Amino acid sequence: MTGEPAGGSAPLRGRAAVVTGGSKGLGRAIAAEFAAAGADIAICARGFEGLSDAAEELRGSGRVVHADVADVRVPDQVRRFIGGAAKALGGIDILVNNAGAAHPGTFDMLRDEDWEADLQVKLFSMIRCSREVLSHMRRRGGGRIININSVYGRYPDPAFFATTVNRAACLALTKALAIQLAPEGILVNTVNVGCVMTPQWKNIHRRRAPELREEEFFASIAQHEIPLGRFGRPDEVSGIVAFLAGDRASYITGASVDVAGGMGKYI
Repeated sequence: MTGEPAGGSAPLRGRAAVVTGGSKGLGRAIAAEFAAAGADIAICARGFEGLSDAAEELRGSGRVVHADVADVRVPDQVRRFIGGAAKALGGIDILVNNAGAAHPGTFDMLRDEDWEADLQVKLFSMIRCSREVLSHMRRRGGGRIININSVYGRYPDPAFFATTVNRAACLALTKALAIQLAPEGILVNTVNVGCVMTPQWKNIHRRRAPELREEEFFASIAQHEIPLGRFGRPDEVSGIVAFLAGDRASYITGASVDVAGGMGKYI
């Protein structure tokens, strides 16, 4: 990647980063972490609500910020957003594929439309955004693609059936893309999150157990699923993402990193 040498208190200075789903939750935390590390930022979200507030907050860091309403399920909107981001930031060095939506349900509960919707927002959003940034990264001499994924891609849970299947496909995409792009200096990794306190999990609470108070619902899940006994914080994920985007991760590609409090019964 070109730009000023990374290091010191601003390890991403001179870098241009794109974060999808950047108006709230993990995406907002990742964008803020990047801005604090010196990167210029482009974020998108499906709606304007929250996007302008997130952009204003990021601009407080003194970095260049590009924010646009874009639905990553729509190819033309992805092309417009990535093209606008490259123009506003002068190029693209880093892509974080963070957009996603919770779609819990067992196999018997899911219709074809549910599977299609889940594939579009998870797998196909990664495919489309990665495809669009490649020409910009190649002009910069390399780059980073970091896919925000889920431990359910390796840890099947029938209660999250579509997530389990589709996130496994996202892991395969990450590995295959990492192998193909390594000779060009474009590193591709995935960060698998477990239970992190975000609006997405609040939606799951409303769908699965509206009769329980929020703290009761989250405490019950943490007790049974998470060895550390608690939900994670967005900043506990964003720090790992920022590391993978920086120079100290220059020999890491095709990796699958869990940030899940020990959740995931696999080796």
